[in-house]
This record gives sequence, C-alpha cells and structure tokens, in this order.
Amino acid sequence: MRKVVTDDLDALLDILPLHIRESLYQQPDHSELLEVVLDLGRLPEARFPHRELVLNSREVTQSDIDYVVSRIGEFTGDNRAGINHTLHRISAIRNRHGEIIGLTCRVGRAVFGTVKMIQDLIESGKNVLLLGRPGIGKTTMLREVARVLADDFKKRVIVIDTSNEIAGDGDIPHPAIGHARRMQVATPTEQHAVMIEAVENHMPEVIIIDEIGTELEARAARTIAERGVQLVGTAHGNTLENLIMNPTLSDLIGGIQTVTLGDEEARRRHTQKSVLERKAPPTFDVVVEIVDYYKVTVHPSVAEAVDALLHGRPPKAEVRWMNEAGEVKREAITSPIMWESKEGKPEKPTEKPLRFYLFGANRARLEQIAKEGRRELKIATDLRQTDIFLTTRSYYRRKPQKIRDAEALGIPIYVLKSNNATQMRQCLDALYPRDTQSTYVHHLQRLLAGWRGFDSSNQSWESGGRRRPR
Repeated sequence: MRKVVTDDLDALLDILPLHIRESLYQQPDHSELLEVVLDLGRLPEARFPHRELVLNSREVTQSDIDYVVSRIGEFTGDNRAGINHTLHRISAIRNRHGEIIGLTCRVGRAVFGTVKMIQDLIESGKNVLLLGRPGIGKTTMLREVARVLADDFKKRVIVIDTSNEIAGDGDIPHPAIGHARRMQVATPTEQHAVMIEAVENHMPEVIIIDEIGTELEARAARTIAERGVQLVGTAHGNTLENLIMNPTLSDLIGGIQTVTLGDEEARRRHTQKSVLERKAPPTFDVVVEIVDYYKVTVHPSVAEAVDALLHGRPPKAEVRWMNEAGEVKREAITSPIMWESKEGKPEKPTEKPLRFYLFGANRARLEQIAKEGRRELKIATDLRQTDIFLTTRSYYRRKPQKIRDAEALGIPIYVLKSNNATQMRQCLDALYPRDTQSTYVHHLQRLLAGWRGFDSSNQSWESGGRRRPR
C-alpha cells in the first residue's frame, strides 16, 4: 500500500546499553519499534504499534542513562536531542536538580505515500492544518508534504524545524524533505520569530510548521497567511471541535466572540440574545483530522464548518482512506456533533457540576449562593481535578505560586474584585446558563469567559456584558 523507509533503526539501537539492545533484537517485530522507555529504577520498556513489552528483568541504572546521553547530541531547551543525519528523537525527563532520570527514545521514519490522501489539497495552494493525537503521523505527513511541494511542484519551501524533528538532527537536513530548506530554532519560545523571519528574509512560497502551540505562534501564522504564503502545519488537538474550545489556538480557525443580538433577531433565530460567532476569516482554509495511517477526515471549508458548529449544526466533512491497492477512496459525511442526541435533536442542557478551586474566595458564601440558585458545584482540593480557579483581585495581583500553577495548567481563572455575594452571583450566572442553547456552546462560553479572567463589576456573561481582560 505504501513504502515505509526506516531511518536507520540500527543507529538508534546502537546508542542503547547492550542488555537492552540484545533484548530488542530478539523480538521478531523489532523493525516495527516505536519507542524505548528508560526510567531510573524501573524495567526498560519497548513500545510497538499494538503492544508494549518489558524487555528484561534488569532495572535501569544511572549508568544506563548516562551511556545513552553520551552517545547523542546536546539536549535543547525543550529537553529533546537527536542523532546526526537521522530522524530519531530522544526526550529527557529531569529531576528538580536538572539531572536526567528518564529517556524516551522514539524511532523516526521517513514514510512515502502518506500525502497521497491529501495531495489535491496541498497542490491547490490552500493553507492546510493537520490535527491528530500524538504519534499518529502528523510530523511524518508534514515531512512528505515538504518533499512533494519542493521536488514535484518546484516550489520554494521552508521548514521551520523547532526540535529538529522534521528534518533530523545536525546541520544538514535529512533527504526525506527533498530540496526544501530548513530553518532551525534555538529555543521553542522563539518559533514565532523564526516563522516571521523566514517570510521576510527568504521569499518562500510555502512555510511548513510543526506543533503550533502558543498564541504568539498562532498570530505569526495569521501574519504569514495574510502575506500570501501557503501554510501547512500541525497543532495540538484531535478534532476541529478541540480547536474551537482552545482559546489559545482558536485564532487559527477564525477566533470566537460573543455577540449580543437584538430582541427581534434573537426571536428570528430562536436562540438567546447572547450567541457565539466566528470573529474573523480562518488562518487555515482546510483542516485535516488524521484518524490513522490510512484514514483522514477533511473539512474542506473551515469557515463553514466552524459557523455550523457554533450554530448547533453538524458540519459537512469528507472521509478519505487508502485501500490495499493504494487507491484513495472518498465519502462525504455529516459529522456527528457532541451535543446531539441519537435522534439528531438537540438535547436539553444537563450541566455537570463544576469543580471550583477557591483561592481567597469565601467557600461558605459561594456554596450558599449556589444553593439559592439551585446550581450544583464541587469544591476541589487538587488543581489537576479543577474546572474553575476562583480568586480575588488582591490575591491575583500578587501572583502567588498557586495562581502561576493554575495558569501553567491552562485552568480558566475568574477574578472577583471582592468577596461579596453580588459579584459571586454574577460569576455563577456567567458559568451556569439558564436557556435552551446547546450544552456544547455553553461550554465554549465558559472557556471564553475564563480566558482572560472575570471582572465582576461588569454585567454578567449571559447578559452580553463586557469583561475587562486581565
């Protein structure tokens, strides 16, 4: 069906301690190896496409880890390293003192044929965004996109290679990207600057970007698209819905804003007065959700798909797959959306109790107000089990460690001016809508309300009031 070229598997196995290497060679399917995991004091593990295996009964020692580290390149700011002239990647886990106590050795492969399913989209010159879970093959597909556009279509292609994962380690790019040029990035935080530099200095026709993950990178992508340069990239998220619910990356698909309708328009639409709308044209014209190696779901018009989702309609999409003969098959579908019942009719909102982490906010008062409004909530004690981080302005201004931890975890932070009942009530009004709009759209409103913090001196979220960004 497709040609798979392993990028010198022996080069990766040669950096492993002898007892681990020998155990791997004994496996009949060692050529399908995905990664090797070495954690200090634990047994070494190997991961294959359909199984995980403990390699032997000998625990990993510090000398085993040091053996591997001494045979690879230098770790960068994102704790990743590689092997010269290969696509393999070694990622480190460090303790609090900065010492390496764990390694993930991932096999890098150049795979030819994966781009066939979306080749017409790439040829069209449209901006294409690839989504999918980790390890599904996003970077592999990007690699071949770069090669096809540079070699077959003779375009000026530049790859922004933040972790040297697309074109391999070392200063000479791996042949898998063809004649595409590669720009390396010193640290992950500089990726957005290198993206802009590539356009300003090197006159590319196509920019290839892996792992767009920050607001600055999303803005840089929009700037590049507005200059007429074709963009092909990947982002964190499995589906288009994930991007809509991600306030950091939603700008890639146009951004989401709340619009207050007039009484007559709200009645005409049979909806509430405060609704969600797409803010601007999407940066990417097409979104491709990678289901597995041989199957993708294509949203050919991101603008139409996002508008449909926000209005409670299932978006139109196309499923593409490759059969055993290497032929690409297509089938138009109407994607099911998460807020529909099996009969296809919108369900009534069934709000799940929100988990609040209180930092400086009065627990007894909040619970009393929730009880009066017949709203269910839970008080969380673990940040990782939290939906909403609620604090007051005096605490927020000092930025103690707890608030920094919540921001790092991406938890929506609501900031009250003080601990009075009126402001807490307004906060709960924003979080617990009382109309018949879909539960999914309510969830988007919660995320948007918590994105920049909640200023309770303004009107509530549901009434369409303005919130001052934090």
